[in-house]
Amino acid sequence: MIEQLKTFVQVTESGSFSKAAEKLFISSTAVMKQMNLLEKQTGVPLFIRTNHGVRLTKAGTAFIKDAEFMLQYFQESLIRMHQSAQANRHIIRVGTSILNPCNILIDLWNGISDLYPQFGINIVHFEDDAHTLPTTYRMIGQSLDIIAGPFLTDNLKDYYRLLELGSYRVCFAVSRQHRLASRKTLCVEDLYGERLAIVNGGNSAVIHEIRDFLKMKHPQIRIKDVPRLYDLDVFNRCEESNTVMLTLEAWADIHPSLVTIPSDLDFTVPYGLIYPLHPSEEVGQFLEIIKEMRERFD
Repeated sequence: MIEQLKTFVQVTESGSFSKAAEKLFISSTAVMKQMNLLEKQTGVPLFIRTNHGVRLTKAGTAFIKDAEFMLQYFQESLIRMHQSAQANRHIIRVGTSILNPCNILIDLWNGISDLYPQFGINIVHFEDDAHTLPTTYRMIGQSLDIIAGPFLTDNLKDYYRLLELGSYRVCFAVSRQHRLASRKTLCVEDLYGERLAIVNGGNSAVIHEIRDFLKMKHPQIRIKDVPRLYDLDVFNRCEESNTVMLTLEAWADIHPSLVTIPSDLDFTVPYGLIYPLHPSEEVGQFLEIIKEMRERFD
């Protein structure tokens, strides 16, 4: 009915079905069908049709102001409805960075967001800087509600909880000039005689396990411990020094001068959502939705 009222008003203003069709970006046939249906529903003729166009009947003249009023009231009602919905909408602030991309959450949420219109997502960017990241993690629950990414920072577990969504394969990254850069996969033995940078400023149990395994089983690899968190400066230094770096498949496109190559290491690093120890009720509800949807997919 609303579309018919819009067409009725436009035909009245244009004085022609064809001119109204041009304004409405529909065919003249569609306009005539709508007006025929409107006249059938009202039970009276609304237009006098001539070879030169159309004009309103007495009934149409009486109806036009009411039609305009109904359209205006409908638009105002829509505005009030959207304002009410926005007032009750909960915005979840999701932190994102190059090394902690939020696409793992956004891809999942986009598939179900229509079912939960009470929630919206606000993307908040932060820098991957080893000196400021600890402060960023401590802001979870204050200026951020959630960070999505790999779990490589056990040091800060006093500040957050984890909702695991999956795992990333462990890979090796080398400079494009490195002798191993053309390989499709790398065995641990391929790194014999090489320097391997292992970054573990976050005191990750998984990284500790990988390091201990390599030290014990493959002493031919020269382990270079990097006591800091992963950031872009680590990638830059490894590329400049031609040092192999332990990395993740999710970071394959981080540095244009590094090649990320799958390894035969039987280790994975979990990823998912990092959230406050005591989330708000709204954030808790959002996390439960994500958890239920993830379990349904598994």
